[in-house]
Amino acid sequence: MVASCDSQRSVFRRIAQQSYAEWPAYDSTPLYDRSSLAGLEEDIWTVASTWFDHEAHDSVDEFVSHYPVAYVEFEPHDRYSGATQYEMAQLFRLFLLKELHGWTHETALLTYLPHHPDLREQLGMETVPDQSTLWRSWDNRFTAELHETIEAAARTILIKAQDADVAVPREPERNFPSRDNVADKSYPDDQAILNEAGSITDHISHVVFPAFSLNRDNGCEIHENAYWDLQTYLGLREGLAANEGARSFVYESRRDRTPLGHAHREHIRDLSIEQIREMYRQAVTRLLGEAAETEEFFRAGIVAIDITEADPFTGDRTGHEDEIIGTKEKTDEYAYQWATVQLVGNAVPIVLDARPVRKGETRKEIVEDLLDSAEDLVHVDNVLMDREFDSQHILEMLSQRGLSYVVPKRMQTSEKAQAKRLLQRGQDRYETDRKLHLGKNEWHETMLIYRRKEDSEYDDHRQYSVFMSNRGSSFLTEYGYRWEIESGYRSIKRFMAATTSKDFGLRFFYFAFACLLYSIWRAVDLLVQVELTDDYEHSPIVTADNTLTLLKKETGIG
Repeated sequence: MVASCDSQRSVFRRIAQQSYAEWPAYDSTPLYDRSSLAGLEEDIWTVASTWFDHEAHDSVDEFVSHYPVAYVEFEPHDRYSGATQYEMAQLFRLFLLKELHGWTHETALLTYLPHHPDLREQLGMETVPDQSTLWRSWDNRFTAELHETIEAAARTILIKAQDADVAVPREPERNFPSRDNVADKSYPDDQAILNEAGSITDHISHVVFPAFSLNRDNGCEIHENAYWDLQTYLGLREGLAANEGARSFVYESRRDRTPLGHAHREHIRDLSIEQIREMYRQAVTRLLGEAAETEEFFRAGIVAIDITEADPFTGDRTGHEDEIIGTKEKTDEYAYQWATVQLVGNAVPIVLDARPVRKGETRKEIVEDLLDSAEDLVHVDNVLMDREFDSQHILEMLSQRGLSYVVPKRMQTSEKAQAKRLLQRGQDRYETDRKLHLGKNEWHETMLIYRRKEDSEYDDHRQYSVFMSNRGSSFLTEYGYRWEIESGYRSIKRFMAATTSKDFGLRFFYFAFACLLYSIWRAVDLLVQVELTDDYEHSPIVTADNTLTLLKKETGIG
C-alpha cells in the first residue's frame, strides 16, 4: 500500500492523542527551537514510533519522502553561503535515504533513484544532484552535528520499521547510544520488556502500597489491598467512577470479595488531607528507595513546582468557596486546584509531593511547603517554576535556601520598553542585573534574561520572553525541562477516577493516588531500562497501560 493524506492524518491524530508525545518538540518546550537537531531527532522518533503501525505504511523510503521538514531550520547547519541549486531540506532527505540503505558511496544512491521514479516525485526532485555535488554537500556543506543527526534518525527509523514487521533495507544496530562510549546491552524486545516489568511491578507494589492505610478495624472481610486494587482499576479506564467501576471490578478481579463503590468512597472520605499527604510521602519514600539503588537515579537535582486544576466546576459551590476556587487564567470559571513538586531533567520524573490549593494561601507558602517535602526526600539544586510564581519574596526564599531558580517574569512597563528597544536593534538575547524590592529597604538581586522567540505570532515586543535567574543565562536551557511536568499532568489526570462529589478529601485522594500511579510507572520504567540495557533513556519503554494492568494484577497481596 501507499501512504496517503488520510493515512498520514491518522498517524498525526494518534500522536496528538498520546499522553507522552509532543510533536514538533520545539513547539512544546523552550528547550528546543526550530534549528535544534536534538529536537529533530526526538520528532523523528515520535513520528516513526507510530507511522509504521499504519497498514498503509510499509516503506522506509516513503517515510523519508513524507516526513514533514518544512518547520526545520537547517540554515545554522549549512556551511555554505549564497545561493545554491539544492535546498538543505532536499539534501537532508537524500542523505537520510542513503544512510537507511547503508550505502557507503553516493554512486549507489544515484543508481537507485532513476529506478524509482515515484520516490523521486515524492522527494520533489526534478533533477538529481550529480556525484560531486552530493560529495561536496556531505563533506563541506553539512556540519558534523548534522551528520550525526542523520545517522541517529536512520537508526531510529529502521528500528521502528522492523518492530512493526516492515521490511528494512539493512539490519539496524539495536543498542542505545552510549554517553560514555561504553558498549550497551542490545535493545530489548517487547516480550523481554513485559517480563521484566511484570516482576519489577510485583516487587514495587509489595513495597509501596503498604504505606497506604484506611485505618479500618482488624478482621474485616475485605482485605485493604482490594481498595487499592479498585482505585488502580479506576485509573485504567478514563472517566470511570467508583460505583460503575466497582460493579465491573467484581467480574474482572481475582478476589472473592471486592468493595462496593459507596463503601470505597466512605473509607476514603474518612481520611484527612494530612493523612493522605503523609501516606503519599511514605509511599514515595519507599519508591525512591527502590529507584535510588540505581546510579541513574542520582541524575536528580532539578525539581519543578507547578499548580494544575481540575475540569471547570459547573455546580453549586456553596459552602465550598475556599476549595473550589478560581482558575489560574483568572476567568469567571471555578475549579479545584492541586500543587505538586516533581523531579525533572535527566532524573526519573517522580512526583515527590502533592497538596491541595485553598483560597487565601500564598504562592510562597505553597512553594515552601512543597520544597520542605522535596528536600527531605532528595538533594535539590535547582527549582523551575512558571510565571504565576513571579514573586520577589519567593525568589529570595529560594536563594536563602541556597537553591538556583529560573522563573519567567510577567512583563511590566520597563520590561516592555526594553523589549521594544531590543526589537528595534534586532537583538535576540539580552541580560541585565535587577534588584527587586522586598520592603524595608531590602532587595533581592537577580538577573533578567530577554529571549526572542522565533516564528512568534506577534510582530511587537511580545516576541520576547523575560526570565529571572540567580545563576545567569547558562542556566536558562534547563527551563526547558519544566515542560515535563505539564506532560506528566496529562497522564496523571488520565489515571484519575471520575467523581461528581464535592468532598475535598475525596477529590484530593483521587489526584494524589493518580500521582502515585504515574510515579510508579516511571520508576518501573527506570528499573526495567537499567536492568535490560544498563542505562536510562528518558522516553519510556514500558507503557503506562502495561504498568497499570500489571499493578491491577499484582496488588492483591493480602
